[in-house]
Amino acid sequence: MTYEEPQGEPRRGRPGVRPLLVPVVGIAVLQVVGSGVAGRHQTHRLALDALGYALLLAGPALLLFRRRVPVAVAAGTAVVTLVYIALGYPYGPIFASLVVAFFSAVAAGHRRAVSVTAGLVFAGYALVGEWLYRWLPPSGDGRLSWAELSGAAAWLLAVLAAAELYRVRREQIARDRRERAEAERRQADEERMRIARELHDVLAHSISLINVQAGVALALIDERPEQARTALTTIKAASKEALGDVRHVLSTLRAPGEAPRSPAPGLDRLPELVGQAAAAGLSVDVTVTGEPVPLPVGTDLAAFRIVQEALTNVVRHSGSRTARVRLAHEPGGIEVRVDDDGPAVAGGESGGGNGLVGMRERAAALGGTVRTGPRPDGGFRVRARLPHGRPGRPDADGHGAAGTAGGAAGGHTGEGDRGTGEGTEGTDRATPAEERP
Repeated sequence: MTYEEPQGEPRRGRPGVRPLLVPVVGIAVLQVVGSGVAGRHQTHRLALDALGYALLLAGPALLLFRRRVPVAVAAGTAVVTLVYIALGYPYGPIFASLVVAFFSAVAAGHRRAVSVTAGLVFAGYALVGEWLYRWLPPSGDGRLSWAELSGAAAWLLAVLAAAELYRVRREQIARDRRERAEAERRQADEERMRIARELHDVLAHSISLINVQAGVALALIDERPEQARTALTTIKAASKEALGDVRHVLSTLRAPGEAPRSPAPGLDRLPELVGQAAAAGLSVDVTVTGEPVPLPVGTDLAAFRIVQEALTNVVRHSGSRTARVRLAHEPGGIEVRVDDDGPAVAGGESGGGNGLVGMRERAAALGGTVRTGPRPDGGFRVRARLPHGRPGRPDADGHGAAGTAGGAAGGHTGEGDRGTGEGTEGTDRATPAEERP
């Protein structure tokens, strides 16, 4: 039996040979060929010999190490360039390796060191052209003019400015990539929260109804088989609806791109919720006030889910057999209020506390608020205020702000869906005896 040796992650910080070698070879060819051609038109300069060609190749060779020791490479290419000029060889693209070395060092964050090196290059060039030319080849070479010195200074300043622009551009590109990656990660987190909230809202109501009706069927199956049959029929219908809702959510997730989706549920399906609650033994009274106006998809969906979750909590955790749903259409928004008269059941099965958090996240995603807590005259109240729209939001369905909505759920310390009244503006808090999981 043979075992393959696991391959470790590639080493970071050591660039590959090809990205370094290809430009270096190009610069070497440019300097050698370009200087040879330039020498034919500079008869007063020394002809290239073995030392001249060695200096032309020394700069590109140093560039192989520009990522490891950028400052040393910049200084080395500067020395090679000054020696080449001081020995009287033809002017030409000998400066190409110096430019690349400066760019690499500035991009690596060594702007001050490169500026000092550029100053030394200019000082050396001026020293050779103003004084040392008397003793250096070629013989008969004259003193540099102020125009030539000014041109050299301007050229060096232009190289430094271009290198700085290159560094700024590289940093901007890297920053944009990091921000884009962070935005994608944040968007993925928000999408996961939205999916989890949607699945909770889709399943919690139906499963709670199934749980209640299953208990009824078990209690009546021997003495009242007809009522038990009715409860089982309700279970079948609720499970079928839950399965259909889950399939709808999954088909939406699997749909590529902007595939068309079936309409999201809204308050037009409120009679269905009332009927399902009645099947679970909860009588729901619905009151609508104000002038009804068409709601945006996100607001309509959020209002529906909040009512659904509130009624689910009444069925699961309240001893009340009645609930009141009030929809108040107001200028710029809608208020949803769900009241029940039953006390919280202490010591019951505890849930995960996702219902109230989901309500607040849905409301906060639209710029709304949710307050929950016990009523002064007994019972429990869920009140939500949802605006018709939120200026500047690109999506109308309220799916895009789940990440920031998490702050709206801050302060949620209850162990269940009715354990605390702290919402985005909540000041109500249930006592431990009133907590409903």
